[in-house]
Amino acid sequence: MVRLGLTLSLIVSLAACGGDKAPDQAAKASVSTQNAGDNRVAKNLFGYIPTGSSQQPQPIGGYARGCQAGAVQLPETGATWQAMRLSRNRNWAQPRTVDFVQDLSRFAATQAGWDGLYVGDMSQPRGGPMLTGHASHQSGLDVDIWMLPPSQLDLDNQERENLSSISMRRASGAFTNSSWTPQHEAILKAAASDPRTARIFVFPGAKVEMCKNATGDRSWLNKIRPWWGHHYHFHVRLKCAAGEANCTNQAPPPAGDGCADAEGWVDRILNPPPPDPNATPSPKRGPLTMAQLPGQCLSVLNN
Repeated sequence: MVRLGLTLSLIVSLAACGGDKAPDQAAKASVSTQNAGDNRVAKNLFGYIPTGSSQQPQPIGGYARGCQAGAVQLPETGATWQAMRLSRNRNWAQPRTVDFVQDLSRFAATQAGWDGLYVGDMSQPRGGPMLTGHASHQSGLDVDIWMLPPSQLDLDNQERENLSSISMRRASGAFTNSSWTPQHEAILKAAASDPRTARIFVFPGAKVEMCKNATGDRSWLNKIRPWWGHHYHFHVRLKCAAGEANCTNQAPPPAGDGCADAEGWVDRILNPPPPDPNATPSPKRGPLTMAQLPGQCLSVLNN
């Protein structure tokens, strides 16, 4: 069920009339203008569209510089999942991403000892840069899965807004805490073993713990990648599928199980290197403009 009733024409009208919720960039433009040299801030267009485009499903561009055509909405509630934070309207993705979430939730309920999954952010209805939060999640192939085992799968809308996930880390992410369980590891292993998955981001201590406990075939560990944060949820990223000519994959992870790399992350957490006085600060990047997105993203906005 869509809860954001703003259309593009309404956004433009509100902005022109001084509405305090509408971005200036939306007031200046119709989405029918050409893409070349288009300096409109993309998030101020993609962030307010309440529904998917009337196009064939297609992820376009990269995970952090793209959009999605023909997105579908993960139903708010299923037998083995609930979409959380419905007010964000971020339970949209490519159809196979929705299928993946439902499949993983059924695994959690039937084989991992949980009742199912709480599902966090996926993408906006047409992907693209978000008004707040993620730099990625733009092409409909990313999904955040909460670390909190569901206690009930009949939460109402307000309960989904108020409930929070729980952290799995201690020592700033160098180790897992007492809330970490074999069930977390089983669900992460299932997600990583799925051939649709490109990689999974999780805090370093979790990767090290899984490396300690893994037996038999360890190939799935390659897709588990340490990254900052990701202790309240883990982030699954799917591959571009065959035939998706406008979709851009991330470079694959280095060969091997990646366990030594994760231990290096942990060592740097516990023994941070001194700051480099000669380091050049990274330049601050402004928000993405329409001109910086693939040209097909203009069509996604228009349809």
